[in-house]
Amino acid sequence: MTVVEIPERSGTAFRLARGETLEVIDPRGEQVADLLAFNADDIGEVVSSGRTLDYAETIYLTTGHVVYSNRSQPMLEIIRDDVGRHDFLLTPCSYDTFHHFYPALPPHRGCFGNLAAALAPYGVLPDRIPTAFNCFMNVAVDGATGKLRVLPPISKAGDRIAFRAAMDLIIGLTACSAPDSNGGTFKPIHYAVGGR
Repeated sequence: MTVVEIPERSGTAFRLARGETLEVIDPRGEQVADLLAFNADDIGEVVSSGRTLDYAETIYLTTGHVVYSNRSQPMLEIIRDDVGRHDFLLTPCSYDTFHHFYPALPPHRGCFGNLAAALAPYGVLPDRIPTAFNCFMNVAVDGATGKLRVLPPISKAGDRIAFRAAMDLIIGLTACSAPDSNGGTFKPIHYAVGGR
């Protein structure tokens, strides 16, 4: 498989055929990648955090779990996971995120803006961008209060998560731009697509 680099604080989009595998790789460690998937034949069908977490009965998705669409159809199956800690609760970071959480930093369009730009050629409008599957993102949930805390990822250099496509997909993928999500630094993300 050919490994492709997504530069820090940027994103890309590409087609993934049914049966192909997608490996998302953290080449240097502690870097999040936001992942979206749309049905390539009907972009109204998109990954759903709610459906996926409902059917998995856990917020900690890993090998063997399926990522479902808003129409309850399997889109991606997790077939390898070196890390075991990812997030499917928090929305992609954006200009508004930076104004809210990082008012002292220069605003950045974040993963939302990067995904919107990358997916525009496929006809995906910004309002169609849902909650992303945040590969390697480490979100702690307080058992008593439900309060969320974004901690540095536990991924190490070379760690990966691999998915098998259950339908023909359009994938959006980023190297996340939010400081807290990445332990305060920004690094690239690598990915590779394998045959059926």
